[in-house]
Amino acid sequence: MTTAKGEGVAEEKELSLNAVRVFVQIARDSNVTRASKTLGITQSSVSRHLAVLEAYFGAQLVERRGRHSQLTDFGRLFADAVAEPLETILFTARRLRRADETQSNRLVVRTSLSTFAYTVLIPNLAGFSREMNGVTVDVISSLSIPTSTDSFDVLLTRDLTLTEPADRWDFYDEHLVCVGSPDCVAGRGLDALQTTPVLAITSRPDILPTWLRGLGLRTSDVISGARYDHHYLALPAVTTGQVLLVTPHIVVADLIKQGLLEVLPGSRVPSGKEYRAYAVNRSANPDLARAFCRWLTRLCRRKTSENAEGLPAPPMIHR
Repeated sequence: MTTAKGEGVAEEKELSLNAVRVFVQIARDSNVTRASKTLGITQSSVSRHLAVLEAYFGAQLVERRGRHSQLTDFGRLFADAVAEPLETILFTARRLRRADETQSNRLVVRTSLSTFAYTVLIPNLAGFSREMNGVTVDVISSLSIPTSTDSFDVLLTRDLTLTEPADRWDFYDEHLVCVGSPDCVAGRGLDALQTTPVLAITSRPDILPTWLRGLGLRTSDVISGARYDHHYLALPAVTTGQVLLVTPHIVVADLIKQGLLEVLPGSRVPSGKEYRAYAVNRSANPDLARAFCRWLTRLCRRKTSENAEGLPAPPMIHR
């Protein structure tokens, strides 16, 4: 049975996934010519795919300014929404399509974030392995500056610089919180700092001054406790004792969720530090390295959103 136009179900256009892929590449390269070279198609084909997509939306996605192409507000909104899912789809399809076993099924992740690796990364690696059909992830820890002769596929860092070509993801904006055992924190506020020792972490001497500055406090406003080299060494002490610890929120998020630690109300402060992931271009498995970085970004976003609820903003303290 046919339906006349204007009656019953209206005709709908089909969304071209090829056009979406071309648009995402334009957004990534900010240049139609560069996008055509990356995709291995002609510039006229790129323009044609873009025109198809703009006709589908009935809106302009790209503004051409000389040699560069700038996304419109609508184009930027669409690119942000589809770029990561599209990469995941393409990578998964390529991976499932490959029949030969010569393709490496191993990834080397190097990190200078040992506590983050211990509390967040490693406990969740089984999920990445399942998602990638049993890939093996080796994790190595080093604080030395990486060089192009070092053997790794992905670098996770907060403070190291990578000079070789790589794709970069900023996967966590560090926030600091003061935590203690539930018995230690229960019913108390920042006044607990006047009577309860705060542990010191020698590998991160910047944390306590940054946190105090964010709350408008001085070193003399807290009681100094025992010293530990790393946060992961201090965690057993703070979960079992009458002490406090200032630490990145993400490394204690699961302990808070399990009820082993509690955040001192009003103690959350941004540190201004970013955790970055680099998928190096020279990797023997660059697609897998980029898939790992995307997975880690999703993981940290989920953990941040799950545990940020209910945390009050730090109070303004004037002196």
